[in-house]
Amino acid sequence: MDKSVLNSISYGLYVLTTREDDKDNGCIINTVQQVTTSPCVISVTVNKENHTHDMLIRTGKFNVSCISIDTEFDVFEKFGFVSGKDADKFADWKDVDRSSNGICYLTKGVNGYLSGQVFHTVDMGTHTLFLAKVTDMESLSEDPSLTYAYYHRHIKPKPKATENGGYRCIVCGYVYEGDELPPDYVCPWCKHGPEDFEKIE
Repeated sequence: MDKSVLNSISYGLYVLTTREDDKDNGCIINTVQQVTTSPCVISVTVNKENHTHDMLIRTGKFNVSCISIDTEFDVFEKFGFVSGKDADKFADWKDVDRSSNGICYLTKGVNGYLSGQVFHTVDMGTHTLFLAKVTDMESLSEDPSLTYAYYHRHIKPKPKATENGGYRCIVCGYVYEGDELPPDYVCPWCKHGPEDFEKIE
């Protein structure tokens, strides 16, 4: 295993993928952490509203593709920050391969991937934290990992203000239409609070 991939998971965005009944699915997540070195254990946190979350609960196996600054917006359109569709997201996708666990990972716009075998889950309310032993990892490029700031500055198209004004969630891109954002507002997509919203100019 190429442990240099671990340098890519301290921050950024990732495409988490899993497979069940010959169907591949995936979603974008933003929390992957290395927990221990020997054995190599990572944690991933997945929103419960994702269909990929439900597949992972049942299968216990996944891949994490570490998105780099070389990625394109169609990756975000394809996988999104909330995945509620029971569909094979890789049916017409060409830039993928499979690791030894049989699960797809992205080969373009990523700097590496890790495969995980879940051995423990923790209920975090709106999310589930999965602890997993790393079974495979490979470095694919030396491109820096993608951050939210880079994503919003250079990749995501800028939304336009509506007639009623608006606020954009800097985490997932959800747009709240209105002059004032309620102080206790929670994003319906990623469940982040008003501190993660910015006014659309």
